[in-house]
Amino acid sequence: MKTNSYSDLKLLETKNEFYKKLLFQSPDLIFHFSISKDGVLTFPFLSHSVITDFNLTYEEKNGDAFTVLKSKIKQEDFKLFLETIHQSKKEIKPWCHEFRSVHPTKGERWYKGVANIELENNGDYNFFGKITDVTDNKTQELKLKLSEERFQFALEASTKGVWDLDVLTNKVFYSSQSMKMIGFEEVDTIDTIAKWDDRIHPLDKENYLADIQAHIDGITSFYENSQRVLTTTGDYKWILSRGKIIERDNDAKPVRIIGTHTDISVQKDKEIELIRTLDIFSEQNSRLLNFAHIVSHNLSSHASNFKMLLDIIEDETDEDNIDEIFPHLKTSSVALSETIAHLKELVEINTNLVHNKENLNLKSYLDRVFSILSNEIILNDVKINNKISDKFTLDFNACYLESILLNFTTNAIKYAHPDRNPEISYSLGIEKNDVFLEIKDNGLGINLEKYGKKLFGMYNTFHKNDNARGIGLFITKNQVEAMGGRVEVESQVNIGTTFKIHFKNEI
Repeated sequence: MKTNSYSDLKLLETKNEFYKKLLFQSPDLIFHFSISKDGVLTFPFLSHSVITDFNLTYEEKNGDAFTVLKSKIKQEDFKLFLETIHQSKKEIKPWCHEFRSVHPTKGERWYKGVANIELENNGDYNFFGKITDVTDNKTQELKLKLSEERFQFALEASTKGVWDLDVLTNKVFYSSQSMKMIGFEEVDTIDTIAKWDDRIHPLDKENYLADIQAHIDGITSFYENSQRVLTTTGDYKWILSRGKIIERDNDAKPVRIIGTHTDISVQKDKEIELIRTLDIFSEQNSRLLNFAHIVSHNLSSHASNFKMLLDIIEDETDEDNIDEIFPHLKTSSVALSETIAHLKELVEINTNLVHNKENLNLKSYLDRVFSILSNEIILNDVKINNKISDKFTLDFNACYLESILLNFTTNAIKYAHPDRNPEISYSLGIEKNDVFLEIKDNGLGINLEKYGKKLFGMYNTFHKNDNARGIGLFITKNQVEAMGGRVEVESQVNIGTTFKIHFKNEI
């Protein structure tokens, strides 16, 4: 039988003390945790860093380990901690688990414990391992997880598309939602930037590029632009595009830009409709003020004139003088009736919310107007150029259409240039899905710089014709707008005038 000498035993004891001191002084949180066959938990060894980090007293270090663990591990984590110890003990497999502990000065901290397990012959289980403070990593991990969950939720719960531009290659990642917006297959796609940019409406392209450049130059903290984008069906959709530079090179030049696409077509349509409605309200308010001014001014004038004539009659005793006043009274009465008729017509146009429409043949109505004005046309040697097809029809109010054509044609004759025979042309044009009737003459023309804002005002005249009343254009404009259309005018003095009557969505 071999026996160890005293010197060998002394050497082993010295080495054991050395390793014990080395482990005890190690900055790592090293532990030896033991579970007896009777279920008693103890700490045979704890490094100095463990004792310090968990602020253990002498009694805690040498006392019941279960009580210590329960006091140091956060209550919500303690049950799972014991379950992982039990599972490792049951399977004799290495233990690895993360848990929280509340430090007296640092507050809540995350720790990761790892250990190997050994089953002794006497039935005891020994865990040899270390504990690492992973608070910083865990905090970052939780932030990333939360950010990822929020981002994923945002993608799933919204209609936004995502784009990611590699500036160096001009390659863009387009999410399936971005592709779906403009009619492509609903799959994530990597393509050139031209796939999107070439589809932007020409009228929006300049602002689109300017907004991106402003962000690249650091003028804006992020990029935002609303643009019309051509879909695969040939229609345009309004897309709100947002983005931000997330990476620059050493020269501060952008390397990567990411952003979102949002289909705002519905909102944009509502916005446009709201603007139109506000314009209508503004126009109606302007008309109301104009109408109030007309009523106040004209009726007051007539009333004053009547009162003056009646006062004269009341004070006059000479029958001959009274007889001379009556024609003036009759003239005032006719003028008052005419004014009231005009005002009544305006009220009917602007208060009738539903204007009856019929499918009318435009050429037939023009022929009717030429017939009504045949004497004036012959007398003034007017040349008519009617380029309207006899097949063109429009949905319009019959009375309004005749009145509109009659007014414009009458004015073209009335304001003919004295040095040439009058010539009037009628033709059709198309602009932004609206068809318009163009009535062009070679008459006196109008100085639009001087009179443009007053052109369609009531009782405004711009030439010295004795029969000019200034009511025709005002009535005509109201009739066109009551049917949802609009009137435009181009004119040059001594050259002629062109009126464009736009009808609402006739193609």
